[in-house]
Amino acid sequence: MALVTDGWNDLLVSNEGGIVTVTINRPKALNAINMELMKELEAFFEGLKDAPEADVIILTGAGERSFVAGADINEMAVMDSQTGRGWALLGERVTSLIERAPQPVIAAVNGYALGGGCELALACDFRYASANAKMGQLEAKWGINACFGGTQRLSRAVGAPMAKELLYTARAIDADEALRIGLVNRVLPDKESLMAAAIATAKAIQGSGKCAVRYTKLLVNDGRDMPIDAAIAAEAQYFGLCFDDPEQKARMTAFMNKSKK
Repeated sequence: MALVTDGWNDLLVSNEGGIVTVTINRPKALNAINMELMKELEAFFEGLKDAPEADVIILTGAGERSFVAGADINEMAVMDSQTGRGWALLGERVTSLIERAPQPVIAAVNGYALGGGCELALACDFRYASANAKMGQLEAKWGINACFGGTQRLSRAVGAPMAKELLYTARAIDADEALRIGLVNRVLPDKESLMAAAIATAKAIQGSGKCAVRYTKLLVNDGRDMPIDAAIAAEAQYFGLCFDDPEQKARMTAFMNKSKK
């Protein structure tokens, strides 16, 4: 199945040589999440399982001001316990699809990444941020808890004590603090340099073996919740599978031939 790049209402999708940029495109609402957007994200990331032409995904927001400013409060304000749980389950499906996408997913965080926006970024493999980024889980301010996996992924990213402080106080942090605590990998001056850095890293990833990268992602993700002996055993299993990949044979042969010259 080919990668779907057209026909989205709230997403802009482009594929440049296997580097797929997915832009959340609701700039007038600071790219805030609503039901339609979440269903489009679910459909897009579900489709990546059958999109061999996609090597690396970059997830970002339209404009300079916001990655995703959070969920649409107008939609949430009328929820009851049943509809609230359904909303949370949808968000958890989307973030799980992002986290478990076969391809590496880089979050390019431009501006606000709050609430559900922070949770979308946390589901990515790693995060780059522009200098104007503001990140945080503000849900407790509205009398709710984070519900797209934020209570779990934030603590895994920055450690439980720091995550608890940010979750309990509903405090947003700037890009420099996000870098200091390990929430983001790099801080870039502006949106242009942010996207350039994300694309450069995506190209570097393309320089590695596709199966090797995908197996590594699986091992890192799954190994977090496994006993270390089982995780290391899985590592050996996937290492063996690499040798069934024609690309691996070609890469190793090319290296040996080059070294003989």
